[in-house]
Amino acid sequence: MTTLKNVDLMTAIITPFDENDQINYDALEKLTNHLIDTGSKGFVIGGTTGETPTLTHDEKIDLYTRFGQIIGGRVPVIAGTGSNNTRETAAFTKEVSEIAGVDYELVVVPYYNKPSQRGMVAHFMAVADAAEKPIIIYNIPGRTGVTMANDTVVTLSQNPNIIGVKQCTSIDDIEFLVEHTPDDFYVYSGEDAQALSARVVGGAGVISVASHLYGDQIRAMYDALYAGDLTKAGGLKRQLTPKMAACFMFPSPSPVKAVLNAQGYNVGGCRLPIQSLNDDESRQLAVALGMDADALLSQSVK
Repeated sequence: MTTLKNVDLMTAIITPFDENDQINYDALEKLTNHLIDTGSKGFVIGGTTGETPTLTHDEKIDLYTRFGQIIGGRVPVIAGTGSNNTRETAAFTKEVSEIAGVDYELVVVPYYNKPSQRGMVAHFMAVADAAEKPIIIYNIPGRTGVTMANDTVVTLSQNPNIIGVKQCTSIDDIEFLVEHTPDDFYVYSGEDAQALSARVVGGAGVISVASHLYGDQIRAMYDALYAGDLTKAGGLKRQLTPKMAACFMFPSPSPVKAVLNAQGYNVGGCRLPIQSLNDDESRQLAVALGMDADALLSQSVK
């Protein structure tokens, strides 16, 4: 198993599709190697950015298997296995545990059902018991409709098979979790805007979407922080902040996919219900990112 120790920048990688709406593994390999070269030290495959709700069970198994082969042990791989059905989540997590090259599994707080905090604890304990590899909690209330309380995360952090959290709430929450969970419990921010502040307060780093496009700059920001050059780190972050926000100005991952296509990575469009950008949206994104609109317009939906 590849450890998460010192893994500060992870990319929640997109799922490329070809012209027939099938997973494009050639594009995935090309993109993965590029992201490693530009500073990513690990990946979440099959997360929100990977459009996982639109993938079938068999597609996910094939995707995780092939991605493990592409990575070849170079960096850690976290595979998404969560749902709002505890039995199915436990069974799928156990199944994915057997895939070579998957090091950890990301399990989202159950969405739509709106469980209580006690129900969340029971859910994650059941999944952790079934998993043969360590799991990471995914707390993203903006998508699940319910917030896992800090105290609940602290309780779950005592389970030896729950080794971290991807936290998409406030920096105050990240501070609390760093302070009150075991030293070997990994607290990642899932918000690009918190990439620097999460590290400063003791978090493990960020699970990023913007790193698809700005990995070099995020890596340089972290390197400046570690070198004690706060002026440089802060300046890089200020430059990145509006670009990070632009990556979410339309439903993700449509903005990132549009730019990657314009850069020649041939990652294809999005699966419904997410739509690829149209001309007007492409123009708005180009302005926000300071890009030439022509390249994006050539990729837009007509």
